[in-house]
Amino acid sequence: MLEVRGLKVSYGGINAVKGIDLDVKSGELVALIGANGAGKTATLKALAGLIRPAAGRVHYNGDDITALPAFRLVQRGLALVPEGRGVFGRLTVEENLAMGAYSRADRAQIAADFDRVYTLFPRLAERRRQPAGTLSGGEQQILAIGRALMSRPKLLLLDEPSMGLAPLMMQRIFETIRTIAAEGVTLLLVEQNARLALEACHRGYVMESGLIALADSAPRLLTNPQVRQAYLGE
Repeated sequence: MLEVRGLKVSYGGINAVKGIDLDVKSGELVALIGANGAGKTATLKALAGLIRPAAGRVHYNGDDITALPAFRLVQRGLALVPEGRGVFGRLTVEENLAMGAYSRADRAQIAADFDRVYTLFPRLAERRRQPAGTLSGGEQQILAIGRALMSRPKLLLLDEPSMGLAPLMMQRIFETIRTIAAEGVTLLLVEQNARLALEACHRGYVMESGLIALADSAPRLLTNPQVRQAYLGE
């Protein structure tokens, strides 16, 4: 579904991504792990059309999408849940979800997707009239995921979904990620909690200083001595 070759990303005078290759097959859940500053978020922003790559090509479902803007990618089924959630604080929960369906015109299906999101996240249903800025961090995270789901993504990019959350809420977020994957959505997950990410995913890439340092199945990465020492605290 996603094929990345030689991707380089530069901004603010920094070479954040220095020429990486990665692949995501349809139906996969793939983790991209690494320390702060490794280039993970820059990679996702480039894949989502928010940053123009300095070099390299990105293919999605066989089409070259390297130069396409973000809104075109959303229309094609590629959505990003950004780091820091990025909810519209003054809008209600329901209005935030509606923004996720902004590019759609299929009213009946949009209504069905509201029901789907509220079933997946009952807390959002309870707070649908509440301003998003008054939600807890965990509630804002599930709202950001729900908003992305309203675009009917085929490929969902998730950037640090567990950041700043209590351990119990982290577990709930990852249960939700597994549920979304089980429904047929392909996921590429950037996550600093390497253990949670690798336990949830099929495969993983380890990013260091703008480059891919390791790529393997998630179970093998979990037992890799280098990964265990650097990212699992063992």
